[in-house]
Amino acid sequence: MTFKTLDNLTDIAGKRVLVRVDLNVPVKDGKVTDATRIERVAPTILELSKKGAKVILLAHFGRPKGEVVADMSLKQILPAVNEVLGTTVAFASDCIGDAAASAIATLDNGGILLLENTRFHKGEEKNNPDFTAALAANGDIYVNDAFSAAHRAHSSTEGLAHLLPAYAGRTMQAELEALEKGLGNPNRPVVAIVGGAKVSTKIDLLMNLVKKVDALVIGGGMANTFLAARGTDVGKSLCEHDLADTAKQIMIEAAGAGCAIVLPEDGVVAREFKANAENEVVDVSAIPADAMMLDVGPNTIEAVNAWISRASTLVWNGPLGAFEIAPFDTATVAAAKHAAARTREGKLVSVAGGGDTVAALNHAGVADDFTYVSTAGGAFLEWMEGKPLPGVDVLNQQK
Repeated sequence: MTFKTLDNLTDIAGKRVLVRVDLNVPVKDGKVTDATRIERVAPTILELSKKGAKVILLAHFGRPKGEVVADMSLKQILPAVNEVLGTTVAFASDCIGDAAASAIATLDNGGILLLENTRFHKGEEKNNPDFTAALAANGDIYVNDAFSAAHRAHSSTEGLAHLLPAYAGRTMQAELEALEKGLGNPNRPVVAIVGGAKVSTKIDLLMNLVKKVDALVIGGGMANTFLAARGTDVGKSLCEHDLADTAKQIMIEAAGAGCAIVLPEDGVVAREFKANAENEVVDVSAIPADAMMLDVGPNTIEAVNAWISRASTLVWNGPLGAFEIAPFDTATVAAAKHAAARTREGKLVSVAGGGDTVAALNHAGVADDFTYVSTAGGAFLEWMEGKPLPGVDVLNQQK
């Protein structure tokens, strides 16, 4: 990777720096309920401010589809931004035009300004050249610190890098360096854990991973589809029977690439999907016709942890079971704690991402012990699928 970082930015006092950040945070009753994404971009914002730059934040919120929607205004998250940054951030009622220009004109060196939702303009998602030029008129330098939006070729995520000197912010830098260690140029053996409900949402991901990793652990509801494809009766377990041929093809691809597919050997089954439902551990060959597998069993946990012990690199997306309800969180928590311990010992590079994965690692209390936990969602998945990320590619093209 050849992108420039803030280390390459010197003598920027008084320069207008447009910083693309991800402030698409959850809001309830007008208040931010989780400030994680704001916290992630704070180091970049504060570093630029400390260097005397005029820091101008670009962000989207929700999906207003090119219309001004009052309850998707970024103004409502301003108090949370102020609290995280520990300073007062100014606000402009538009991201282009007179409102933006006048707010920038009054900004002191080191000052921070949040511009209104870029998606209030149709040109943003279309990467419209005129809209991109209007954004670029507000800055001298462009910094992208929103990896989570890097899979979109929008004006504020890709277009600006063609018009202004472009750099990766600290969060973008950390994400890209972690991903390079995860799949780009990893230490081997590499093990991937992929869970979740459906194979249909992760076909591209699985097809890409079997060519890149040494072992692929498949858990969650999607494991049932693979078991069924092998002829196992999975009872009433969540299963996409119509994807049996796809599952078989993935296993054929894995065999050709020398990638071990690790499926459940035993499982925790119940007759109803609720917390503390009556349950039992059975071999996967003996799942009762009226029961569903909601977690993998102790033998499978042992096998998964053995692969984690063998690995030098772990990439994780998706839980092993229905971790949201006890006791079907047992396997996910056990594997997460084992991976965290190996990481703390310096024996494992562990990279995880995806909404359910982050929630599962937090539930296990080990998110801070992983090498890197991505909050990027769609961009993280597309990276795992081997797809190009326009917002990253354009940074790598900078001379």
